[in-house]
Amino acid sequence: MSYETAVAQMYALGHELAQTPSHKFDLAHMRVLLAALGHPENRFPTVLIAGTNGKGSTGATLASILQASGLKTGLYTSPHLVRINERIRLNGKSIADDNFALLHDVVDRTAERLVTEGDLPWHPSFFEMLTAMGFEYFARSRPDIVVLEVGMGGRLDATNVVDPRLSIITDIALDHQKYLGETVAEIAREKTGIIRPGGVVVTLPQLPEANDVIGNAILDAGARAVNAVPYVPPVSPGSSPWPGSSSESSSGEWQRYPLDVMGKQIQVESPLVGRHQLRNLALAIAAAVELHGQQIENQGTAQITPETISQGIRQTHWPGRFQMVPAAGDNPEYVLDVAHNPAGAWALRSTLSAYQNVENPRQITMVFGVMRDKAVQEITEILFPIADQVIVTHANNPRSASANEIRQAAARVTPATDIAEAEDVTSALDQARKLAGSQGLVVVTGSIYLVGEAMRKLSIRI
Repeated sequence: MSYETAVAQMYALGHELAQTPSHKFDLAHMRVLLAALGHPENRFPTVLIAGTNGKGSTGATLASILQASGLKTGLYTSPHLVRINERIRLNGKSIADDNFALLHDVVDRTAERLVTEGDLPWHPSFFEMLTAMGFEYFARSRPDIVVLEVGMGGRLDATNVVDPRLSIITDIALDHQKYLGETVAEIAREKTGIIRPGGVVVTLPQLPEANDVIGNAILDAGARAVNAVPYVPPVSPGSSPWPGSSSESSSGEWQRYPLDVMGKQIQVESPLVGRHQLRNLALAIAAAVELHGQQIENQGTAQITPETISQGIRQTHWPGRFQMVPAAGDNPEYVLDVAHNPAGAWALRSTLSAYQNVENPRQITMVFGVMRDKAVQEITEILFPIADQVIVTHANNPRSASANEIRQAAARVTPATDIAEAEDVTSALDQARKLAGSQGLVVVTGSIYLVGEAMRKLSIRI
């Protein structure tokens, strides 16, 4: 089977959220599939991460720290920016096309046999297939540890079949209410499904209703909580989200601050900017310290140290999160950021506000597109008021909201006459470049698929 055929067959299954809840949420079916594959998920140690925002940033940072410590490290994330291979990584490199095709064939044939024999009622979903392929890839690659990002929720997510060395819960907010519940407390209950009896949970204080659910889940499971607060640097009101960076970086693209870790002071230098990222960094550091305590590094010469934690943070690569592209020639500066729910939109707005304070204020031209199953009205009400011009478009995805749907959602804050339309991402970027000029700032945001298409059109390395 060719790689192109494998990818086409995966997408023919439908988007991972296009399944009915019964198709998406049934760990019994996932366990049947994995049993037929010889339980690859049991052949490597894992860290499991759930939450609404920050899962990917936390996972990418932790994986980079573990790799810098000499550990052969897997990373499984979702969704992807440009290519589906990005979701399955080993030591920072995406799974090769030929391996992807091979493992798709293995898992697909197994699934078809299980359906034919009556062991499965239907073919596994897109996400279940991809998760099984990831497990099989990691089992064959023999990593020292794998960092797994939950796709959605936690309790019934396909990744939640592993027995993790530790669980991490990032910030919880409203998102995917159709599947997870209408309140923060209901959503938190789904996220805490990754907590294991007697296990270890790394988290931070957050919304009171989420705190109550997380605390009770930890008590009920007899788990041990690891508070990442000691690794959050103090940030005074009005200060830059790039602490200590203004004199060292003209564009403010790094966060820099000293931090005490494992009895030593290190210099945190992270390419992930914005105050919200300070919490994700703290979770990753706390998890790395906990893994050191579990002696996960006792394999060969690998060892987690304050120095490797600092190095791993510095070497983290997680594109599309307040990623800046400097102005060049007649082209404006670009900021690309995934802000596909209200909490993400507020984080972007806050970071943009601080960024404009450390640079000469410029007009903002916003290119925006989002999936129609998101909180479109609330996101537009948060983001559109900070833009001087808004161009709405859609990614090449059947779930994308149309320009008219976005216009209607934004009617309370932005007159329809102030919103331009573009038939696709390429046209939107062309319009934005002309409107912004060489002195302006173009912000591309909303859906991860929109940001991914923009990165491809702008020839930005993933």
